[in-house]
Amino acid sequence: MKFFLIGILDNIREWTLKWAHSAHMAGALFFIAFVESSFFPIPPDILMVAILLINSERWRYYAGITALGSVFGAAFGYAIGWGFYEIVGQRIVDFYNLQETMNLIGARFSQHSFLTVFTAAFTPIPFKIITISAGLFKISFWQMIFASIIGRGLRYFAIAYAIRMFGEKISKVVYRYFGAISIAVVALIVAGFFAVKFLF
Repeated sequence: MKFFLIGILDNIREWTLKWAHSAHMAGALFFIAFVESSFFPIPPDILMVAILLINSERWRYYAGITALGSVFGAAFGYAIGWGFYEIVGQRIVDFYNLQETMNLIGARFSQHSFLTVFTAAFTPIPFKIITISAGLFKISFWQMIFASIIGRGLRYFAIAYAIRMFGEKISKVVYRYFGAISIAVVALIVAGFFAVKFLF
């Protein structure tokens, strides 16, 4: 088990560093942000941080790319819930074992739809479940987009600005404790899925 975990972490490190040094890093960042908002479990924060540790002077650009990809992904997630839930959306919900939670999210949407989307956009709560359910329960598309822009924008620009200000110190910590940080990120993702069940 130990060696299996080490292998996974090494793969994550190699994948991250590969794209962080690639000429297509911006495209990869946009794509990861897009799919994470609709079905993919890994957040784009990991790749964005790695890119900014190399290109911190362009922190606004890469934060914008990440936020833009995430908002477009939110629109795609909404479309899945709105018109393709039985074909695609249900499978995504089943994969994350959040069937019962969907109805609770629907009740939350009827009370505080903007706040629900914003909270998921800004925190580790799995955003894809919120975007798909937003389409399924037919909340205002533009309200969902507006909340996504604010939540994702604040999240990614805050992270990018922190890297810009403390990049050198953060870089040393990241490369020295990459394994521990990767485990923490995975734990945060898992905690996010549990948070969905408890919060809703």
